[in-house]
Amino acid sequence: MVAPATLLAFAAIALGMVLTPGPNMIYLISRSILQGRVAGFVSLAGVALGFVFYLLCAALGITAIVMAVPFAYDALRLGGAAYLLFLAWQAVRAPGTPFAPQALAPDSPARLFAMGFLTNLLNPKIAVLYLSLLPQFIDPAAGHVFAQSVLLGATQIAVSISVNAMIVLAAGSVAAFLGTRPVWQRVQRWLMATVLAGLALRLALDGRR
Repeated sequence: MVAPATLLAFAAIALGMVLTPGPNMIYLISRSILQGRVAGFVSLAGVALGFVFYLLCAALGITAIVMAVPFAYDALRLGGAAYLLFLAWQAVRAPGTPFAPQALAPDSPARLFAMGFLTNLLNPKIAVLYLSLLPQFIDPAAGHVFAQSVLLGATQIAVSISVNAMIVLAAGSVAAFLGTRPVWQRVQRWLMATVLAGLALRLALDGRR
């Protein structure tokens, strides 16, 4: 199974990612400011379902590939390293515009849930990040690959939902903080790029354990 130190490291990476402003954060802040915290939490439930969907797809896919195709683990590892380097480059190149929530019309709870789900589901970065990060923390010799994938993915979901729940509760303050501190956003992007580049290097240099 997954070692505690590995699980803690993965949780730290998940925390860094969820703290980076993106579509989920923007949508949740917008809904919470416009329609209140209840609407924000309904939207968050939809986001959570999107994470679960990607978790199951990634876990089943990684398991099938590792078990069925020789050297698939190494191919997945190198592909993930390349994508992490791409994300690091994109983080550095991102424009330094202030963070601002979108103005949205009020919606029903069912639509809020569906839009939260689609906001997460239609973000291809989430899918590829699962395929890039999960293999780095999975040790095929340590036990069932599917069980390790589910445990790591559940950890990422728990971290993301916890942080996003706090964002819903403090939506107005978060929007004001990010909107008035473009320098903080640039520092955050460079820090995230450094973390991603380090992970890519480690992933590329580590062979199958």
